Amino acid sequence: MANVIVVGAQWGDEGKGKVTDLLSRSADVVVRYQGGVNAGHTVVVKGQTFKLHLIPSGILYPDTDCIIGSGTAIDPGTLIEEMDRLEALGVATDRLFISQTAHVTMPYHRIVDRASEEKLGDRKIGTTLRGIGPTYADKVERTGFRVIDLMDSESLGDRLRYAIDTKNAIIEKLYGLPPLDAEAALEQYRAYAERLRPHVIDSSLKIEDAVKKRKNILFEGAQGTLLDLDHGTYPYVTSSNPIAGGACVGAGVGPTIIDRVIGVAKAYTTRVGEGPFPTELHGEVGELLCDRGAEFGTTTGRRRRCGWFDAVIGRYAVRINGLDCLAITKLDVLDELEEIKVCVAYDIEGKTCDRFPSSAREFAKCQPIYKTVPGWQQSTANCRTLEDLPEAALNYLKFLAELMEVPIAIVSLGASRDQTIIVEDPIHGPKRALLSPSSVPA
Repeated sequence: MANVIVVGAQWGDEGKGKVTDLLSRSADVVVRYQGGVNAGHTVVVKGQTFKLHLIPSGILYPDTDCIIGSGTAIDPGTLIEEMDRLEALGVATDRLFISQTAHVTMPYHRIVDRASEEKLGDRKIGTTLRGIGPTYADKVERTGFRVIDLMDSESLGDRLRYAIDTKNAIIEKLYGLPPLDAEAALEQYRAYAERLRPHVIDSSLKIEDAVKKRKNILFEGAQGTLLDLDHGTYPYVTSSNPIAGGACVGAGVGPTIIDRVIGVAKAYTTRVGEGPFPTELHGEVGELLCDRGAEFGTTTGRRRRCGWFDAVIGRYAVRINGLDCLAITKLDVLDELEEIKVCVAYDIEGKTCDRFPSSAREFAKCQPIYKTVPGWQQSTANCRTLEDLPEAALNYLKFLAELMEVPIAIVSLGASRDQTIIVEDPIHGPKRALLSPSSVPA
């Protein structure tokens, strides 16, 4: 039995969906613990592409229980659409469970999200405009709606009418937009409630039962470490805690049940939205990474900003999450490059810094200090073992393991499940991963 957290070690979009999907074959339960429809996971199985936003990647395995935990922000309309798409593709959703204490994105949240971003102008955060920030803001203000509130049709009417009356004052007077129709919203959300009712449970009890039965539990986060509300590149962050510590809060479990934390990082770095990005590339190489890596957001379709691997933020992710091992994804995207650069430290106004600065203003001043390593200029897409990899590719992985001071357990070489080298299964494998600096063949 092992309980494992999968967390993004960069700015999100690292390929957590594929890694979670791979590990789900060994898991009995998969729990999504934070974020909302502002996140997206793309999983390719036998040539078929599945784009998931709220539903855990484990849904593609028929015997796996999938739980949307209390730390998530649930847009019921989008969730139902996602369920319908899966059902149409032959994927059953009868083992999908929704925490009764998860907060719900209401119709005014999207309106306020978009309007506030537009009002910020050049100072915008770069949100997905899906209403996630306002949903979490209401949660903190204790004025939000939880899934269990939707289930109480009688009290929902009074509460929702009052909430919309209050929000309409903001929508009309601050943003100059037309007001919402409370009765139309009420009818819509009552319909959502009836559709979702069979899936709503006390999720912490179900997880506790799985722990007692010594089942394998996989905790799946959205976004990544550098987008964490408390520990990311604030204010250019998400509104929840993607880091490993957020799994315990968002799932409703104690930290003592966690056995392992695996971080997912691309072989280079990407970022969506606004904010500093020291290793960002603007020329031909950046375009190559974007095109070969198909770097477009699953949720928004926005083109991702691309840059070289940043070991400074990588080491920070190791520390903040307590990572036991890494999954390195999209190594194949680098196949054509003659040489590859890795950021090993920053130059801040003439001073060398090997730590991640907490100040966004200071972070914006960081200039990358690079170490250049040779590329391999041959395809790795069909490699299935470490021995299949070109020597330069293997040495690149070894270099990343040395810089991050964490062994590598998984190497992804494409979007499909089978395009993967599993050095060690983090659920069933030993405590030590195998692809560490001392274990890579010379």
